[in-house]
Amino acid sequence: MQAWAASSTTVTTHQTQPAYRRVRRHPERASYCVEDAYSILDEALVAHVSFTMDARPFIVPMGFGRDGNRLLLHGARGSRIYRQLAKGIPATVAVTLLDGLVLARSTFHHSMNYRSVVVFGQCEPITDIEDKDKALELLVEHIVPGRSQDARRPTRQELEATGLLAMPIEDFSIKRRSGPPVDDPADLDFPCWAGVLPTHLALGQPQPDSSGSPPPECPDYVERYRR
Repeated sequence: MQAWAASSTTVTTHQTQPAYRRVRRHPERASYCVEDAYSILDEALVAHVSFTMDARPFIVPMGFGRDGNRLLLHGARGSRIYRQLAKGIPATVAVTLLDGLVLARSTFHHSMNYRSVVVFGQCEPITDIEDKDKALELLVEHIVPGRSQDARRPTRQELEATGLLAMPIEDFSIKRRSGPPVDDPADLDFPCWAGVLPTHLALGQPQPDSSGSPPPECPDYVERYRR
């Protein structure tokens, strides 16, 4: 796990955050440093995008990528979420990385180690064909680095059918937990195992597609893929 930004940055900026994005529960675990946001976003694969329509809340898991200080969201142009977000309505994007299960001596103090970022803002549709092509390449490279060098480029028709949205990474808050369980002093002698069970993304053996012509040898970027 990457080191958190300097605590002085976090403490100094926490008091100046607007109420809606200020971390209130355990503010010492918060960060408002954009480099911390980038590190979480660059490691994660799935974002959960929230918005409201007709007075109902919706949340949709989406693939995403990052282009500098912009989040790139991918979907079909005809989908409900694309049509709504393309209007520029307020939206929230949440990304979480689970780093460990925290097993305390009491069920009350069980927890998880995690890193999370919540981005607030409005999306802007990407409509230029060349910009779409570049955004799709960034999305593919975010998921599997090196893949865009092998796979066929999208046709103009495919690009026109693809919905791509950009949201600035400017209005956000970050929270994380790390370390062992925090038990009550009275529970420290309780005869129960306590500690952290680290978690990570485990990948299986690559499974080649049997359709079409015989596939070439599995590339190194697939064999050596790690997250």
